[in-house]
Amino acid sequence: MTRPTIADVAAAARVSTATVDRVLHGRAGVSPANRQRVLQAARTLHYLPSEGDTWLPARPVKLEFFIPGGLHSFLRAVADRIVGFATRLPLVSEVRLHDLPDLAPETLVAALGRIDLATRGVGVLAIDHPRTRRAVRELAQAGIKVVTICSDLEASLRAAYVGVDDRIAGRTAGLVMGRMNAGRTGTVALFAGQRDLHGQNAREAGFRAVIEAEFPALHILPTIDARNDNAISDRQTRALLARNPDLIGLYSMGGGRSGIAAALAACAPDPRPFVIMHDLSQTTHRSLRAGVIDLVIDQNARLVGEQAVTRLLNAIASAGSFLPEHYIEPRLILRENIPK
Repeated sequence: MTRPTIADVAAAARVSTATVDRVLHGRAGVSPANRQRVLQAARTLHYLPSEGDTWLPARPVKLEFFIPGGLHSFLRAVADRIVGFATRLPLVSEVRLHDLPDLAPETLVAALGRIDLATRGVGVLAIDHPRTRRAVRELAQAGIKVVTICSDLEASLRAAYVGVDDRIAGRTAGLVMGRMNAGRTGTVALFAGQRDLHGQNAREAGFRAVIEAEFPALHILPTIDARNDNAISDRQTRALLARNPDLIGLYSMGGGRSGIAAALAACAPDPRPFVIMHDLSQTTHRSLRAGVIDLVIDQNARLVGEQAVTRLLNAIASAGSFLPEHYIEPRLILRENIPK
């Protein structure tokens, strides 16, 4: 069977070959209606390459990612995997990683304003804020596909989210915490690394829903905002242990984990509260082995990095604005099953 040509796509879409060329190369000057017709015709004629049921761009594209990898080692691992994976793909002409210093909306917005004109897709880890949502919407309206990584930005026109279903992850933490303390009465502490990250809010909501509905003997203390600062989380953990002799559980939903682990190791409470943290990092790996914490709910840095690149390529090739939801399945890691 003869491979379809640009002329075939143009005839099927009822547009000129120049219009087809502009659409397939992501250039401006094409109406949304014509762009949709061209992409639909290209898919129908099997002009665009595919991998299984996943569509990929017809030509190599440039991608940019904006991740504050300096916040903790898990995000650095995600960033490293993105670059390592993307540089080996023929369909990625160039990948640029922007290691942002923080999660402030103005930091991300300023960085997004310097995107290269040739960039077709962008990946971001951002807090849920009007400025970040607006910036993502503007990129999408300009024809640049955006995926959110590790924490979603709803109502932002992003093409896809890459990460676990955070509400389910929080409910999982709640169920494990409740079952491990079944029949006991006491308090449970919650630590947030960044309260305005959508993912951490969803985790908290899921955790609270399960504890309140199924384990009413457990009293959840007001959430402590560590602001991704290990000095704050260390100090707050020490104060928490001193104030609450009935503390039987601690759930860390984000950053500040090193400070929590250091305080638990130094204070060595007896009995120690059952401790759940997120994401396998240098800190959580070491703390599991030392018996300082009990469970890590991990979204797998390798999978997050690879899926961020793959889903972005899918979005660029897709005729639609949004890809179907496809969450990463979380891993439950204890001391006896820590991956190498």
